[in-house]
Amino acid sequence: MHLLPSKRWLTTLIVTCIWSACGSRTALLQVTLSSQQGDPVRVSVEIANTEEKRQFGLMYRTDLPETQGMLFLFPREGTLSFWMKNTPRSLDIIYINSAHIIVRIARNTTPFSEENLPSGKPAQFVLEVNGGFCERHGVVEGNRIEFPKNLPPIQ
Repeated sequence: MHLLPSKRWLTTLIVTCIWSACGSRTALLQVTLSSQQGDPVRVSVEIANTEEKRQFGLMYRTDLPETQGMLFLFPREGTLSFWMKNTPRSLDIIYINSAHIIVRIARNTTPFSEENLPSGKPAQFVLEVNGGFCERHGVVEGNRIEFPKNLPPIQ
């Protein structure tokens, strides 16, 4: 008797392969957030600078170290909206304008939710980190974020 792998197993394998190809081999850059606690907070980030990477984001990720995240780069500033579809862990979604100021934080998002989480104000960048990160590190709206000088081009 020959057993075929289940559809769920194949989907997991494909997603894992895509994730490995897209993220794990990429050198992480570092952003620095100002904090209400005084000390700057450094986060190592994967960069989502293409439409494909922006759409896939952190979907299916079950593990995200405390000081790692994903930085989404958009071609221009505008009202942005994210959701948590296919994302199994809670995130803080940090919306950042073109002047590198945090304009909104969607805190402790609900895993797998399809609720839209809009920026409310124009934003050009989004940083996703673990849920509760901003509270633990004193990151609030109005704080500044510094990006590395060697960001890849936005596509």
